[in-house]
Amino acid sequence: MPEGRGQISRPASPAAAAGAGLDLRILATTDMHMNVLPYNYFADRPCDRVGLARTASLIARRRGEVQNCLLLDNGDFLQGTPMGDLAASAHARSPRRLHPAIAAMNALGYDAAALGNHDFSFGLSFLQSVTSRAGFPFLAANLRLHRRPDFARYTILRRQLCDGRGGRVGLGIGVIGFLPPQTADWDRDLTDLLSCGDILDSARELVPALRAEGAQIIVALCHSGIGSPLPHPGMENASAALAAVPGIDVVIAGHTHQVFPGPDIAPAPGIDPEAGALAGKPAVMAGFGGSHLGIIDLRLQEDGAGGWRVARFLSRAEAVDPALPNATEIARPVLGAHRETLRHLRRRVGHSDSALNSYFALIGHDPGQRLVNMAQRWHVRRCLQGTRWQGLPLLSASAPFRAGGRGGPQYYTDVLPGRLSLRNLSDLYVFPNRICAVALTGAQLAEWLERSASLFHRIRPGDTDSPLIDPAFPCYNFDMVEGVSWRIDLSAPARFAPDGRLINPQARRIVDLRRHGRPVAGQDRFLLATNSYRLAGCGLFSPLVTGNEIALQGEELTRDILRQYVRRRRRIAIEAPPQWRFQPMPGSSALFDTGPGGLRHLDRIAARHDLRLEHVGSNPEGFARLRLFL
Repeated sequence: MPEGRGQISRPASPAAAAGAGLDLRILATTDMHMNVLPYNYFADRPCDRVGLARTASLIARRRGEVQNCLLLDNGDFLQGTPMGDLAASAHARSPRRLHPAIAAMNALGYDAAALGNHDFSFGLSFLQSVTSRAGFPFLAANLRLHRRPDFARYTILRRQLCDGRGGRVGLGIGVIGFLPPQTADWDRDLTDLLSCGDILDSARELVPALRAEGAQIIVALCHSGIGSPLPHPGMENASAALAAVPGIDVVIAGHTHQVFPGPDIAPAPGIDPEAGALAGKPAVMAGFGGSHLGIIDLRLQEDGAGGWRVARFLSRAEAVDPALPNATEIARPVLGAHRETLRHLRRRVGHSDSALNSYFALIGHDPGQRLVNMAQRWHVRRCLQGTRWQGLPLLSASAPFRAGGRGGPQYYTDVLPGRLSLRNLSDLYVFPNRICAVALTGAQLAEWLERSASLFHRIRPGDTDSPLIDPAFPCYNFDMVEGVSWRIDLSAPARFAPDGRLINPQARRIVDLRRHGRPVAGQDRFLLATNSYRLAGCGLFSPLVTGNEIALQGEELTRDILRQYVRRRRRIAIEAPPQWRFQPMPGSSALFDTGPGGLRHLDRIAARHDLRLEHVGSNPEGFARLRLFL
């Protein structure tokens, strides 16, 4: 292994000095989200950014370079594309049918995988049935099932490794999996079925047991972001803190769709994003959807006491070249599911007179989300008719799911006027959330909007070309509320951090909050249609309405209601005025990045929303860069 960054040298044991050693390569995927083939189902065309079939070609290449190799996956493989949704429906009708993701992973010969939180999106029975057909173990150390046998907490892969001198050496490789402790809360229908413990507590308990059972090195599959190296209870993103647990040798991170090592993660004590080290140990996070392949090369040496230790390592996250071909052994078993998905998505459900795109969602124009809000209000109003709730003003909140960010410059909803198909509606609402409704006050409504408005960087009066969007704030947490209007004062600091913490208690960005032209008072009462994820006990918005009455704890999926609403109306036109604007800041401007596809709408959007926007080029990732005059 070449010397360089990402390697840690330690004093050699007598055995190591005699030349005893093993090289082991670990390959890792994470957050595939049912991107099995490189195809964008929402745009109905091939895609060069994702797809396990293309990643498989890189896997084969990197496997072929070494004698000793493991292939691991770090969870969130079952949900994320329409193929995943349709596969879940097909499984309900034909449980013996092999799931396309499992078929692909079996063909690739994975050695082990962790479960991720989104793998539970279609229910526990579905997950257990699907994974039972895998040729490798699925791991969840901090998960407990209440009335069913648990998933394996860890496994020991007993391998005969080549030592580079023609000999073979037996090695017990422990692999342990973790998922966010919030998993049960994010899907409320799972709280009676399972519970998730603290990642670090589980590791401290089980790693010694894993060692005692014969694991000579331990790889942690942690479906969790890098997070802080300082441990605290209930960490959602715990990979950095987990790396410091004694006995863990390697950490595979995930969940946040970032790339590590790389510039996505800032350096900090215990976090080296250049070397790919957490707490001095090799670590990697491979983006999402097959965008990258995590590669960790280990040099193992005997420790003189009959065990092995990591003497050197080299970590990297390699981008998957779009020119790589699809691996036929992966594509072949899923082509049937792929074609069935295309037939389903191309079915017509209605007609739109308006373009539905999310290129300008973060500056106030997203007709697609307005359509989602219209459907949610329609459904909640019907459900609550004749109840004590029907007299309250009904609002609706939804957020854009596909509005750039880590998804890249093509990751936008873009539906042209004309025929609406099922794929267009799937594009508007990609997650299997359920519609709910909560009672709240005007003061709580303002806090809800403050939480969303924390997406923006602070712009001081007179600043020019300041970045507008905080990249640490996911667009799916930017709720727009239908039924009220407001302004956002960017001169004020953000009230909330991206993780939901209140960081500036005196800060207020939401001004001039009105309903039907009348100012909203703090004691006013409303119903808010939202989704099950928002009201989950650990959600970023749920603390704002803790203890409030839930008027509707729905079972209906939002995307199913959206489909019913469009079919009922047949023809959709979104012509309402903007719901919100930025508070004017003369002499100030901000830079806003969007997809290049939005440029053809630029003049029309600017005129309709009375915005002054200029195209000023592209950023290094290929986004179109706009100057917004405030």
